[in-house]
Amino acid sequence: MADVLKISLIFAAILYLLRKKLNIGYVMLIAASLVFFLYQMSFTSIWETGKRAFLNDVTIKLILALSFIRIFELILREHAVLAQMMSAVKTLFKNRKIVIVSMPLLIGLIPSVGGAYFSAPMVAETTSDLKMSPEEKGFINYWFRHPWEYILPLYPGILLASAISKIELYHLITANLMYAGLILITGFIFAMHGVQGMVTMEERLSKKGLWSFIPIVTVLLLVVIFHMELHYALFAMVIFLLFFYKYNLKSTITAFKHGFSLEVIILIFGVMLFKEAMEYSGSVKNLSQVFIKEGIPTIPILFLLPFISGLLTGLTVGFVGSTFPLIISLAGNISIGEISFAFAAGFLGVLLSPLHICLILTREYFKADLWGIYKMMIPAGIIVFCGAVVEYMILK
Repeated sequence: MADVLKISLIFAAILYLLRKKLNIGYVMLIAASLVFFLYQMSFTSIWETGKRAFLNDVTIKLILALSFIRIFELILREHAVLAQMMSAVKTLFKNRKIVIVSMPLLIGLIPSVGGAYFSAPMVAETTSDLKMSPEEKGFINYWFRHPWEYILPLYPGILLASAISKIELYHLITANLMYAGLILITGFIFAMHGVQGMVTMEERLSKKGLWSFIPIVTVLLLVVIFHMELHYALFAMVIFLLFFYKYNLKSTITAFKHGFSLEVIILIFGVMLFKEAMEYSGSVKNLSQVFIKEGIPTIPILFLLPFISGLLTGLTVGFVGSTFPLIISLAGNISIGEISFAFAAGFLGVLLSPLHICLILTREYFKADLWGIYKMMIPAGIIVFCGAVVEYMILK
C-alpha cells in the first residue's frame, strides 16, 4: 500500500501545480524530484535516471520533432500558407464543424509524438472568427486527433497489444472500431455547441489553395508511405521552405531560435525524466503487484491496471508493455473481449493523463486551463468507458 500512497501523493502534486498554471516542464521536474525523494533513490540511481532521460532516443527525437514543428509552423504562418489551407478546406467541405475538426483528424494519421502541436495553429485559424474559449479549442485539437490510435496499425500500441496477446491484429482493430467511433461522437457532443451552418466562401477553390497543402501532405507521405521518421521529414521540408521563400541568414537564425527554445527542451526533458524516474523506481510495477496480492477479481484488474498505468505514463506502449503480460498471466486463456476492454481502459487513461504530451502541448499552445479541458474530456471518457463495458459483455 506504500506505493499507492506515494503515487497518489505525486499525482496530486502534479495536478495541484498544473492548476496553479506552473510551466509543465517545471512541474514534471518537481514530480521527478518527488519520486527520487519518496523512493529514497541513491545519487547513482538519480544520475542514471537523468542520463537515460536526456540521452534517450525518444527524448532527442521529440526535441528535434517539436523544434522543427515550431519552425515549420512559423514559416507557414509568416507566408499565410495556413490561412490559404483553411480557405481551401472551407471551400471543399463547407460544413463549419467538419472544417474545424478536419486538421486534427488528418494530422492524427501521423503516429508522431507531439503531432498535436502541428494541428493546433490550424484549429486556431479555423476558429479565429468564433467566440470559442481556449479550453474548447484545446479539447477539439486534442480529442479529434486520437480516434486513430485505437485502430490504426501505424501506431505501435495496438501492434504491441496484438503481439503480446497473440490475437490477430485484424480482430483487435475490428473490436476497437466502436471506441474510435465514440471518440468522434463524443467530440461533437461536448464541443462546438455554438457552431452551426455552412461556411460561406464566395471564391472557388484556387490552385494556390490546393498548393498550400503540399508542405503538410509531403510530410505525411514521407512518414506514412516512406516510413521516414517525423523529425527527418520535418527537417527536409523546413530546409526546402527556407530556400523556397529565400530566407537570408538572419531570418534563418531567427526561425531556428524560435524552434529550438529553452522552453521546449525543459518541457521534453521534464516529462521524460519523470517517466524514467517512475520506471527506474519500480513504482508502476509495484502498483501492479499490489492489485495481484490483494486478490482483486480479474474484471477490475482488466480496467484498473491498464488505466492507472496509462494515467501515470501518458503512453500507449507504456500501459501495454507494463500491464498486458500481467493481465494475460492472471486471466490465463484471454479472449478478444478482455484484451479489447483492457486496451480501451488503458488508452482512456492515456487520454486523461496530464503527462500525455499531446495534451501538454495543446494546453501550452492555447494557454488553456487544464481543468477546463478536463470538464469536456471526463464526461466524454465516461461515455467511451460505458461503450467498452457494453462491448465487453457482448463479446464475453
